[in-house]
Amino acid sequence: MATAEQASNALDQVKDSGSGRSAVELGWIDNIRVIPPRAVVRLSLPGFAQSQRDQLAQKTREVLLELDGINDVQIELGNSPDQEAIGQAGHGQTAELQAIPGVRNVIAVSSGKGGVGKSTVAVNLACALAQEGLRVGLLDADIYGPNTPTMLGVANRTPEVSGNGAEQCIIPIESCGVAMVSMGLLIEENQPVIWRGPMLNGIIRQFLYQVYWGERDVLVVDLPPGTGDAQLSLAQAVPMAGVIIVTTPQKVSLQDARRGLAMFKQMGIKVLGVVENMSAFIPPDQPERRYALFGSGGGEQLALENDTPLLVQIPMEMPVQEGGNEGSPIVHSRPNSASAAAFKQLAKQMLDCTCQNS
Repeated sequence: MATAEQASNALDQVKDSGSGRSAVELGWIDNIRVIPPRAVVRLSLPGFAQSQRDQLAQKTREVLLELDGINDVQIELGNSPDQEAIGQAGHGQTAELQAIPGVRNVIAVSSGKGGVGKSTVAVNLACALAQEGLRVGLLDADIYGPNTPTMLGVANRTPEVSGNGAEQCIIPIESCGVAMVSMGLLIEENQPVIWRGPMLNGIIRQFLYQVYWGERDVLVVDLPPGTGDAQLSLAQAVPMAGVIIVTTPQKVSLQDARRGLAMFKQMGIKVLGVVENMSAFIPPDQPERRYALFGSGGGEQLALENDTPLLVQIPMEMPVQEGGNEGSPIVHSRPNSASAAAFKQLAKQMLDCTCQNS
């Protein structure tokens, strides 16, 4: 079975067409990982070599697929050296990150696709952190699908606004020990949000800087699924302690989660780890049984591929869904359940991040 060292040696065959030097030697191919049957590498080309990208990627695949036990190759696109010098703002401008007054740590919760329970993770993580004694805020940045008001039982409430003009400030809604803002609190229940990127960027910045967060040890941000404007807006606006990637064990979810994780790595955002949700179904009448409805091992595979921790595996239990519909997160409604225990374990792991940045 091939090793990372063997993969690195084999990749010496991938050459720069100009100098004839190895792409590995030049530092254009690095972060080489082998998790049979997959090999993963990062391709980071300087501006002058971008024309070779397809050629180098093709040669990289051919070389790695010849190795024993490798039948799948993943190539991540990294920042070129000149892009890293410029920063993440784009258009040649340096990104200027602006901290949120009173907020010590920002932790984003993201997923590559919808339907994996990302908002459930964000809400229960926020509640579990509050139970640990932290002052917690929750920003629902899923502008097109804001579900956190329902999950926290405050969908019928409207936040107050203080001040006038440019000094206006939204007062968060408090529930379960968490201060929360969401687009779902500002629109009618069935009203769609039909916005282009600049408008979405504006509301996210407003939620960051025109909300009276007060003193918060941590602000949990529930991002929309995918790799779009909301993720870019957050990453280019505020310094973050890191991001949690939520996936389910199934293959389709993993494919999308890889893209989302790679995006944050390219933007220089620390990936705190992977959360595997819906890892196994626990029947209400047989709490000792586990059924892997969506397969198994997916979260661990994603974590290994990216050299990041598998933070926790959260089972499927009917009270999780029931609590979300009824506005009572499971860490409150069923604190002794297996799912609540998993969320509390996740919160304890995040405590280290908040302590390091306080």
